[in-house]
Amino acid sequence: MRDPQEFRRDFPLLNQTMNGRPIVYLDNGATTQKPESMIQAMCGYYGGCNANPHRGAYALSIEATDIYENTRERVRRFINAPNAEEIIFTKNATEALNLVAYSYGRVKLGPGDEILLTIAEHHSNLVPWQEAAKATGAKLNYIYLEPDGNLSQKDIETKITPRTKVVAVTHVSNVLGLVNPVRDIADRAHNAGAVVVVDGAQSVAHMAVDVQALGADFFAFSGHKMLSPMGIGVLYGRQELLSAMPPFLTGGDMIEYVSEQETTFAELPAKFEAGTQNVGGAAGLTAAIDYLEKLGFDRIAAIEQELLDYALPQLKALPYVELYGCDTTRNNKTGIITFNVKDVHPHDVSTILDAEGVAVRGGHHCAQPLMTYLGQNATCRASFYFYNTKDDVDRWIAALKKVREVMHLES
Repeated sequence: MRDPQEFRRDFPLLNQTMNGRPIVYLDNGATTQKPESMIQAMCGYYGGCNANPHRGAYALSIEATDIYENTRERVRRFINAPNAEEIIFTKNATEALNLVAYSYGRVKLGPGDEILLTIAEHHSNLVPWQEAAKATGAKLNYIYLEPDGNLSQKDIETKITPRTKVVAVTHVSNVLGLVNPVRDIADRAHNAGAVVVVDGAQSVAHMAVDVQALGADFFAFSGHKMLSPMGIGVLYGRQELLSAMPPFLTGGDMIEYVSEQETTFAELPAKFEAGTQNVGGAAGLTAAIDYLEKLGFDRIAAIEQELLDYALPQLKALPYVELYGCDTTRNNKTGIITFNVKDVHPHDVSTILDAEGVAVRGGHHCAQPLMTYLGQNATCRASFYFYNTKDDVDRWIAALKKVREVMHLES
């Protein structure tokens, strides 16, 4: 079994330096680094068969079409969707979630209906529903948190009612790193007649996902958070729902026939894929899935758990470090550690760590309602992946110990 240190050799950027020091990359929740095999898959497309898919009868276009459609089938198997037609390619999870809020939410919702979110949602699965509520007269409700950061079971049991028409829930919080009980929520939502929209951006890179087992009616994720390039994302939607929804974008390649006054639209999945698509990104996504499945999600989870077990006791021993979502007794935490250093702004913390070659995220993490709920304006976030090592943790902790010194504060 390969050691995490060996995985770094597959990632060109991790073999470089940052501010004159070897890179400790702990911002995997924002985007993961890219393996050489994925980079070569993209280069292979652009250098060997670059052409517009679905548009030509010549060999290059046919090959581009094959790459694109084979990726669709690869994604279907990756998340265990029933049909390839239920896989819609988008730019990212944000576009995928906007598609659902616009083409499903604005059509199906009305005054008196309720949309249930969690307070831990990323803005991408919150702001589109705010806009849908404004447009339709529907009401927003929220599931709040237990003291340990997990979703309130009482809220789950009481806030899904016959008025609830949409439940939008993140599979894994991008701030707290906690895995939510999506199947339980989905069962309750379906019993009430609601559909379930799952933001899977923080889960697909870290655990095996089965959209049927989850009970998801819609499931969105971004490729760039799972080793593939930016600019390629996925929306899974149940076929009967997608078929009844109007297009999100219109134009080339999503039409069946256009006259001067009317247009008929193509069947799924083309109906939701207007314009020239990101075939290079699709090639990279296939290579990324190949890499992840060869490695195995059990191995990924074991590495992340080992890093959590190594880092958390050291952090808890520092009296000036405040942790969020790290006290849960449930076995549902992924490799995200959100923290603050007392009396130091998160942006200053991340800048000081950067000088030591350590990359963490400082800010509100596109989750301002959650920050407000936690009583914080911003936090720092370190997020692990399988190529991180205990040496990375050591350098991060050592850099943290310098923060208050640099700010001329007592430790």
